[in-house]
Amino acid sequence: MFLSNQEQLVQYLISSGILRTPEIVAAFRQVDRSDFVLEHYWNEAYQNYPLPIGLGQTISQPSTVAFMLELLDPRAGDVVLDIGSGSGWTTAMLAFLVGNTGYVTGVEILPELVAFGRGNLSRYPFVNASILPARKEGLGIPGNIFDRILVSAGARSFPEGLLDQLNPEGKLVIPVGNSIFLYEKDNERAVYREEFPGFVFVPLKV
Repeated sequence: MFLSNQEQLVQYLISSGILRTPEIVAAFRQVDRSDFVLEHYWNEAYQNYPLPIGLGQTISQPSTVAFMLELLDPRAGDVVLDIGSGSGWTTAMLAFLVGNTGYVTGVEILPELVAFGRGNLSRYPFVNASILPARKEGLGIPGNIFDRILVSAGARSFPEGLLDQLNPEGKLVIPVGNSIFLYEKDNERAVYREEFPGFVFVPLKV
């Protein structure tokens, strides 16, 4: 099936049962994937597969992004960390979802992709999002605390230090190996984990 615009992509994701939450549906409609792909791939922007964005990295498959955002369950007012922001697509959708009372910080280790993501993000009027170069002293932004953390590249093993950056009642979604994991911290700081196997990601660079 060839998908020729964002609405067709949204309808495909809804009919597949992956995209369900009204707010996340609205984010997919508001933030057009074609604004976050290389010019060479514009004619493929709405297809349900990853696309190269240079330097061995990709913009993720839309169904995978929808699945991860549904798990993450971002809410208005949340403070969100987007690790491996790449093209900036997830950063922009998260900015839409948290609204002006929330904030999204994307981090990216490759300077060329920091610039690419910032340029793409600037197409939208989001004053509640930024993309920063990843720090070298630890994954994420050590010392800061977030309501939601999204990791968009595959880790070899779970980086335990990210849990220190997660608020009580927060959620962390991360690929490890060939699975996506949801970590939830309750208000007593106990952590619960759920695994969803069957995915492939580019490796997380640290």
